[in-house]
Amino acid sequence: SMTKKRRAVVCLSGGMDSTALLVRLLAEGRKVYGLSFDYGQKHRIELARLKQNVDYLQSNGIEIDSQILDMSKLGSLFHSALTDANWTVPTGHYEQENMKQTVVPNRNAIFSSIAYGYALSIAIREGSEVDFSLGVHSGDHAIYPDCRPKFYEAIFNAFSIGNWDSEKVFLDLPYLNMDKADILEDAGASIDKLGLDFDTIFRNTCTSYQPDKAGRSHGLTGSDVERILAFQKYGRPDPVEYLSPWEDVVRQAQRIERQFKQDCSGGFDA
Repeated sequence: SMTKKRRAVVCLSGGMDSTALLVRLLAEGRKVYGLSFDYGQKHRIELARLKQNVDYLQSNGIEIDSQILDMSKLGSLFHSALTDANWTVPTGHYEQENMKQTVVPNRNAIFSSIAYGYALSIAIREGSEVDFSLGVHSGDHAIYPDCRPKFYEAIFNAFSIGNWDSEKVFLDLPYLNMDKADILEDAGASIDKLGLDFDTIFRNTCTSYQPDKAGRSHGLTGSDVERILAFQKYGRPDPVEYLSPWEDVVRQAQRIERQFKQDCSGGFDA
C-alpha cells in the first residue's frame, strides 16, 4: 500500500542518545528495527534498561522490532576499560586524556557494519528504502574518533561501494547539529507526541560506564558528567537514580567541568 511506513534501522545501546533517537523515529511514524550488542561491556545493565523501554513501548501499543546480538567474546579480545573487569573506569571530564581508556577499538565500525547489512537486507526483502539512523551529534568527542560525522560518512561510503542495491539505504543523522540538551528537548517533543512519560523513558536508560549492581552511578565518569549537565541545562532532573541526591550530583558535575576548563585554558581556549 501507499501508506507503507518508512523503515529505519538503529543501534540501540540503552543510553540516552539512542533512546532519544528511537522515540524520534517512532514519533515520525517509522517502522523501527533496533539492534543492540552485548560486547562484554561491564555496564551490561544498559541492555536490561533497554528491554524495560521496549516492554513499556509495546505495552502502549507501539511496535518495535528489537534484537540483541551476543558478541560478548569481543570483550576478552579487545583492550578497553569498558570490557576489562579488573580495570576501573577513570573519573573526570570526557575530553581528558585518561578517558581514552574507555574507547573500545573499532567498536562503532563493527556495529555499523552489522547494522548496515541488516538495513540492506530489509531493503531488498521488503523492496523499500531504509534509513540507517545514527544519533551522532555535535557534542561528540575528540576522544572518540569513531563518533565523528566524518568517520560515519566515510564508512557509509565504503559500505555503499561494497554492496549491490546500496542505493536503497540512506544515512540519517538527525542530531548532527545538536548538543545533548537539544537532544533531550527533541526527545521531550517526541515523547509528548507519542503520549508517553518522559521520566519513565529516561529512567529506563543507563549512561554510566561504572554503575553499581542496582545500576546507580556515582556520577563522576565523563559520560555521567555530560548527561547530568545536559539534564540540568534542559531544566529537569534526570529520572535515573544516582548514589547522591540530584542537587549534589549536579554540583559535582559542574565542579568537574569547571576544573577541566581551568586546566585547559593554560594551553588553548577552552
